[in-house]
Amino acid sequence: MAEAFTITNGLRIAWRRSARARRMTLRVPRDGGPVMLTLPAHVALSDGAAFAESKSRWLLQATERQPALRIVRQGAVLPVAGVPVALTPAAVRTARIAADSLLVPAGRPAGPVVQAFLKHRAMLDLRKACDRHADALGRDYRAIVLRDTRSRWGSCTSDGRLMFSWRLSMAPSPVLDYVAAHEVAHLRHMDHSPRFWETVRRLMPDHAAHRAWLRQHGPDLMAWRFRDPAGD
Repeated sequence: MAEAFTITNGLRIAWRRSARARRMTLRVPRDGGPVMLTLPAHVALSDGAAFAESKSRWLLQATERQPALRIVRQGAVLPVAGVPVALTPAAVRTARIAADSLLVPAGRPAGPVVQAFLKHRAMLDLRKACDRHADALGRDYRAIVLRDTRSRWGSCTSDGRLMFSWRLSMAPSPVLDYVAAHEVAHLRHMDHSPRFWETVRRLMPDHAAHRAWLRQHGPDLMAWRFRDPAGD
């Protein structure tokens, strides 16, 4: 658990030390969590606090732009593949789509059930997309791993493992497809060079629009919480 302090504008700043950090950094999480200050090993906490104070106006503006946290519970409306669906209690054992509703088991907390549904859907859709893009490039990937990441939607390791946020299953299908194309392109170019972006463009000519969608709407997907502190 990160330690924290409060600056004069009332913002709570969590902080941690990193042996790899070369300078002080402040990060405003996309999921509505606390601001994180990272300090190099040799920097005093007092210097970090002064740094945070010097950025207080920017921090306040950045946090005010963050969407409010949303709890996944019965009656909530959340997107699945970009389409809003209402969480509706029903006599079902697992979550499933029915018209404009996502049916969830009555009498059970909705969050874990919906999370499992989204993870399953994400794996199916991402595997299909990655297979298609990898075939187009004549490359193979080693595995697909799903995580609930906060700072990135996907990544590719040097040994061909593709990691994705399962929250992509809430985004429109072309957006998920773009992230799959982006990471598969890293199987050929492990950088963001012009050659990399040309590969992405070959796989998905309209990728810029989907990248822009993520920048604008990604924080809304990150704002959903799948554990209800008050219970359903």
